[in-house]
Amino acid sequence: MTSEQQKSVNTSNNERNGERSNERSDGRNSERSNERSGGRNSERNDERTNERTNERAETKGDGLIALIRYAGNHQWQIVLGCILSGISAVLALVPFLCIWQIACELLSVFPDFSAAIDVALYAWVAAASAAASVIAYMASLGCAHRAAFHVATKIRSVCCNHLLHVPLGYYQSVSSGELRRRIDSGADLTEDVIAHKLPDVVTAIVTPVGFIALSFVFDWRLGLACLIPILLGFVLLSMTMGKGAATSMDDYQDALDAMNGEAVEYVRGIPVVKMFQQTVYSFKRFHHTIVAYGNLAFGFAQSGLKPQLYFALATASTFVILIPVAAFAATAVSSDAWAVFAADVVFYAALCGITSSMLTRVMYIGQSVMSARTAMRNVNAVLAIKPLSQLEVPKQMRNASIVFEDVCFTYPDASYEAIAHVSFSVQPGMRVALVGPSGGGKSTCASLIPRFWDVDSGAVKVGGCDVRDLDPRDLMENVAFVFQGGKLFRDSILENVRASRPDATREEVMLALAEAHCDDIIAKLPQGIDTVIGASGVYLSGGEHQRILLARAILKDAAIVVLDEATAFADADNEARIQESLKRIMSGRTVVTIAHRLTTVVDADQILVLANGAIVERGTHEELINAAGTYKRMWDDYCNSLTWEVTGFDAGEDLSAQAQGGSATNFHQHRETRTGGAAIAQAQGGYE
Repeated sequence: MTSEQQKSVNTSNNERNGERSNERSDGRNSERSNERSGGRNSERNDERTNERTNERAETKGDGLIALIRYAGNHQWQIVLGCILSGISAVLALVPFLCIWQIACELLSVFPDFSAAIDVALYAWVAAASAAASVIAYMASLGCAHRAAFHVATKIRSVCCNHLLHVPLGYYQSVSSGELRRRIDSGADLTEDVIAHKLPDVVTAIVTPVGFIALSFVFDWRLGLACLIPILLGFVLLSMTMGKGAATSMDDYQDALDAMNGEAVEYVRGIPVVKMFQQTVYSFKRFHHTIVAYGNLAFGFAQSGLKPQLYFALATASTFVILIPVAAFAATAVSSDAWAVFAADVVFYAALCGITSSMLTRVMYIGQSVMSARTAMRNVNAVLAIKPLSQLEVPKQMRNASIVFEDVCFTYPDASYEAIAHVSFSVQPGMRVALVGPSGGGKSTCASLIPRFWDVDSGAVKVGGCDVRDLDPRDLMENVAFVFQGGKLFRDSILENVRASRPDATREEVMLALAEAHCDDIIAKLPQGIDTVIGASGVYLSGGEHQRILLARAILKDAAIVVLDEATAFADADNEARIQESLKRIMSGRTVVTIAHRLTTVVDADQILVLANGAIVERGTHEELINAAGTYKRMWDDYCNSLTWEVTGFDAGEDLSAQAQGGSATNFHQHRETRTGGAAIAQAQGGYE
C-alpha cells in the first residue's frame, strides 16, 4: 500500500463516524451528480477514441477485399502471386497450340512422317511451356502462402488484442468454444482462401478467356460446339453458388458455432454427468445443437446434389456435342483441306479435356467469395464487441475509497435493470458487506468496482475518480477480487499464484500461500508448488481451490479487496482456514464482501441489503436487527436453517424400517445442535 493509502486507513475510524450523516445526503448528492453525469457521459463517449478504433476501421468490411487488407505491407505478395498464376494459365495453353502445329505437320506429309522436320521443335516448346507453367504456379502459391500466413497471424493478433480491451464481464456471457471457433475459423479460412483459392480464381478467369479466344482461332463451328457445355456449366454453377447458397452457408456456420459452444460446456460438465449417471441426453441443448447441425448439413448437401450431378454431365458432354458437329462440318471440307480440318478436330478434342478442371476452378470463385465472407463475418463478430473506453491522459487514484453515485446498469441483451439508482460510499479501510436474496444485484455491484462492465448512468468512483477515467491497468493493480467460481490455470501452483504479480519471487509466493493456510495443500502435492494442477491426476477440492485464489489475492497486496462468496464451495475445515486467510487479506484494506452466510459479515462496518436491484436497508448488524426489516427476517431464517439436523435410527431400526418399506431417516428441528448453536453464539459475540 502507498503512504497515502496507509494514512487514509489510519484515519478511517474518524471518517466512519461521520459517514452515517453523509448517507442521509446521499440522495441529494446523487441527484446533483446524476445531472452532471449525463453530460459527462456523452462527452466522455465522444472523446474516447484510440488507435484500436482506427485499426478496426481500416479492416472493416465483408468479403475478399476486406480480407486482403489484413495483409498490410504484404499485399504485393498477393498481387505478385495473382500475376504469376495468370502467367501460368497462359503458359498452360501454349501446348495446345503446339499440338495443333504438330498435327498439321504430320497430317500434311502423311504417310511420309520423316518429312515433318519441325515436330521435335514444337514438342520441346510444349514441354518447356508446361514446365514453365508449373514453375510459375508454384511460385504463385509460394507468394500467396507467405501473405496468407501473415494475414492469419494478423487476424489472430488483432482479435486477441481487441479482446484484451473488452469488458471482463463479456467472458461470462459467451462460451469459450464459440469465441475460439470464431477466431480460429477466421484465421484458418484465410490460409485456404488467400493461399489456394485466390490464385485459382485468377487461373479460373484467365483460362476461360484464353479458351474462348482459341476456340474461334481455327474453326468457329467446332469452337462453338466446345462452348455450349461451358455455358451450360455456368448456368448450373449459378444455381449451386447463388444467394441461396450464401444464406445456407451462413446458417451452417451459425449451427457449427452453436454446436462447438455447447460441446465445450458438455465436456466441462462430464464430472456431473458421471456422478449422476446421466447421458448426453441430460444436456438437451447440446443434443439439440447436434441434431440441428446434422439436419442443416444434410439439407445443404442435398440442395446441391442435383446441380452438381447436372454440372458433371455438362462437362462430360463436350465430346458428345463436338463429334456430331465435326462430322457435319466434314461434309463441307474439300479434299485439299482435310489435313488442316483433321488437325482442328485433334486440337479441339485436346482442348475439351480441360473443360472440367476449368469449370471446377470457376466454381472456386463463388466458393472463395463465400469463404472470405464467412472468415470476415467471424472476425467482425469479435471486433464488434465494444471495448472499454479510456482517456488519453488517465487520472490517478487518490485513496482506497469506493463510491456509487446513482448507478444504473443493465446487462447486454437483458430486458430489465440489474441495479437501479444505487448509491453508497466506502471510506478507505472500511469493510462493507452486501447481502440480500439471489438476483438482488450484489454480484453486479461487486463486478462494477473493477470495471467488469460500464454503467448505463451514474458513476462508480474508486480512489476519488470515475473508473472510466482511470487506466484499466492501474485499476486492476489496486483492486484484488476473489469471486465464486474463480479460475485456476492448467499450470503450477507457483505460476497460478504469481499471476496476480508476475514479478513476485518464489519466497513471496510461498509466504502468500502460508498466509492463505495452504501449507497442507502444498505438502500433499508431489512436486510442491511446482505441481501442475490438472496434470497426472492432480486436482483440488472446492475449498482448496478457493484458498489458492486467496493466496493469489494476498500476493497482489492491493488496497481494495472485493470478495464474492469466498467460502461458497468450502467444507467446515476449509471454511475455517479460509476465514483465517480472510482476516489476513482484509487487514488494513478497503473491503467489499458478498456473503449468504450472515455470520461472516456481522462485524462489517456497514451492511447494505439489496433486493430487486436496489438498496432497501443499510447500517450495522445491530442497527439492522433493531430495525426489524428485511435483514432481520434474513437473519432469523438463517439462524433457523442452522438448527436443522439429520438424525438416523440405529442399525436394527434402520433394517426394520427398510424391511417395512419405511424411511430410516428422520428430519427434525433441534435448537441445541452444536453447529447451529455455535454459529449463533459466535454471531452474538459469545461462546458456546
